[in-house]
Amino acid sequence: MSTVRRIVLPTRATLRVLIGLALAFTAALAAGAPLAVVAPVGMGLLVVLTVVAAVDLWRSLRLWRTAGVSVQRALPAAFAIGASTELRLDLVNDGPLAWQLQIFDDLDPLFDFEGMPMSLSLAAHTRTPLRFRVKARQRGMVTLGRSQLLWRTRAGVFEVRQTVGEARSLRVYPNFAALARYAWLSGDRRLAQIGIKNFVQRGQGTDFRQLAEYRRGDPLRHLDVKASLRHRKPVVREYQDERDQCVMFLLDCGRRMRADDQSQGLRGSSHFDDALDAMMLLAYVALSEGDEVGAMTFGCAPQERRDCAPRKGMGTLNALMNQMHDLQPGGHHSDYLAAAEDMARRLRRRSLIIVLTNFRDEDSPELQPALRLLRRRHLVLLASLRETALSTIAEQPIHSTDDAVAVASAHLLSQARQDAFARVVDRDRLSVDVEPQALAATLVNRYHQVKRSGLL
Repeated sequence: MSTVRRIVLPTRATLRVLIGLALAFTAALAAGAPLAVVAPVGMGLLVVLTVVAAVDLWRSLRLWRTAGVSVQRALPAAFAIGASTELRLDLVNDGPLAWQLQIFDDLDPLFDFEGMPMSLSLAAHTRTPLRFRVKARQRGMVTLGRSQLLWRTRAGVFEVRQTVGEARSLRVYPNFAALARYAWLSGDRRLAQIGIKNFVQRGQGTDFRQLAEYRRGDPLRHLDVKASLRHRKPVVREYQDERDQCVMFLLDCGRRMRADDQSQGLRGSSHFDDALDAMMLLAYVALSEGDEVGAMTFGCAPQERRDCAPRKGMGTLNALMNQMHDLQPGGHHSDYLAAAEDMARRLRRRSLIIVLTNFRDEDSPELQPALRLLRRRHLVLLASLRETALSTIAEQPIHSTDDAVAVASAHLLSQARQDAFARVVDRDRLSVDVEPQALAATLVNRYHQVKRSGLL
């Protein structure tokens, strides 16, 4: 059971009264009034005020204990980074008295909030719902402390600050709004709105799906003779993309992933956040297609490493979120070769390995042998996040010589990066180097390309 902490403070009206009396007695003494008269009068008034204040405080505390206000807080199961979430507080006054009060919810410093504190007059026998919005700036565990009430005594002499309720610890996950939007758009067949191509083609793939009536353009090699004779019309076999394949993510948690382009308009959003969002979206897509999904991290301290074995089913997505939601990019160097060796030992089945990182030219001596090692058994997709600053500078208008130099330098650096990336992936057309906001759609399109072409 939580302990009740109270802090008693004088109201502004009480302070004004005390200051006014002090000034009045000072003015009387300055005007020549004898101290023998002023002192007893002042002392008498002070005693009267003290008695009134003590009685008011005693009576108010007694009434509050028997007929005070209780606070009930409704919280979500979890938060999503950058998503505005409405919280609700219910103030319940079951007693016969009205109360003047202010309320403030003790929120974690990682929250931005609107609508707090609130001041209100709570009538007798009422239940008043209060709503305010919060937005988490960082993933991980957050603490919502106890609610703080500031209520006024019956005579208005004091304000009592009191904490009520219980503290709660909740998780802040990656922003899964993209998952919900993908699911909605895929059901409505409008995925092109988020840059994802629709590759559903009748008669493609190698896994049998169903029998269907022949239509012009269907491959004749898919004609099912027995079914056609039975139905007395041409019937073909429809196929779908292969299922039961494995998609494995190799997520970089090193210092390069701390780059911040504010691609989502969030303070504190980094390349790591964008990579994690893209990973969750592609994991959802792959699991929906019947594939196994797993993930492994590198570039972080050994005690912070996460290793999620490949599994099927939508429960895998929840497991990934619970494992990865509190990861933050650190200041460590990302050892690509060690990560590739570890992955090669753990993953024996041929899989699609997606390496999520922020590539630099100086990484080539480590990254190239790591990719070659993984490609001996697996299909590897290197997904690198490119800073948006270069394209922003390259596209800016030229008004002066300095602008021209900046634009030319940006184009030169962009071209040098493209050349270095092409060298490190060794002309692999599957790998991508994109800006953070395009990563999720690009990965889903590459995944569909792999499934459609049967590269695994």
